Amino acid sequence: MLLLLLVAGVGVVCLLSFLFASHIRRYAAGGVCRSKARLDGKTVLITGANTGIGKETAWDLAARGARVILACRSVEKGEEAAAEIRTKVSGAQVEVQELDLADTCSIRAFAQRFLKEVNHLHVLINNAGVMMCPYMKTTDGFEMQLGVNHLGHFLLTNLLIGLLTRSAPARIVVVSSLAHNFGWIRFHDLLSLGSYNSGLAYCQSKLANVLFTRELARRLEGSGVTVNSVHPGSVRSELVRHSTIMSLLFSLFSIFLKTPREGAQTSVYCAVADELHSISGKHFSDCAPAFVAPQGRNEKTAQRLWAISCELLGIEWD
Repeated sequence: MLLLLLVAGVGVVCLLSFLFASHIRRYAAGGVCRSKARLDGKTVLITGANTGIGKETAWDLAARGARVILACRSVEKGEEAAAEIRTKVSGAQVEVQELDLADTCSIRAFAQRFLKEVNHLHVLINNAGVMMCPYMKTTDGFEMQLGVNHLGHFLLTNLLIGLLTRSAPARIVVVSSLAHNFGWIRFHDLLSLGSYNSGLAYCQSKLANVLFTRELARRLEGSGVTVNSVHPGSVRSELVRHSTIMSLLFSLFSIFLKTPREGAQTSVYCAVADELHSISGKHFSDCAPAFVAPQGRNEKTAQRLWAISCELLGIEWD
């Protein structure tokens, strides 16, 4: 009986999708960045830019005249993405550098090379992410989702913050998610050593992104560097590859999902919109300010997470 109801429900959704496809797609596409701002002479760094919204963000910013550096775990895939962007954008300045956010040695090596080769950095987009993967550890022993989504970007930003400050005005964009609403920072088991739920771990990492943005904005006040987090929307991408259920749902209801280009709009908006030049510590979705859950606005939690992140990474960041 339950199976019949499920099949009937899916059938109804498919029928409605067929009948109202154009209206659904128009609604699902979400907000569009309408800024015509140019980025000639500016340097942009995007993590995880070889696919999905990262690649589309890179394409958009390269088309605006920026020098765009794709920081990717796979240089081969990064070069494929760069080649694709160059075919779309005549004269595009696109480069690829190796960066594995699951390995702090790779992050440090990347930053060392980057600081030697690049004199200015005007936009840093912390875009790379892992979603609902089976329990795995990073090279340094951190739970993978917190390790990549939060700690890896925390360290990378720390290593590049001096260059961003010297390049001011500059912007940092942190790709978070609506999932932060369902997350809690489990200080008693931050690295999921006692128990692990892939969905809860993902939500925790996305909440960490929002809290990091809030605390970093407070610390950067008056520096000329702003930082904002974004929810890209539900996007058809490789991010759900680790979850069979999510992959199936995304396939069944793909008409309700954003394309990678649509999902990149808010990242682009936060990187270029003139009206955001002095806005910092905020959260955006569909190119507009978005709701932040109470646990994402807790200053004590943000400061405690900051201190523990520094301790785990063996750094000082006052």
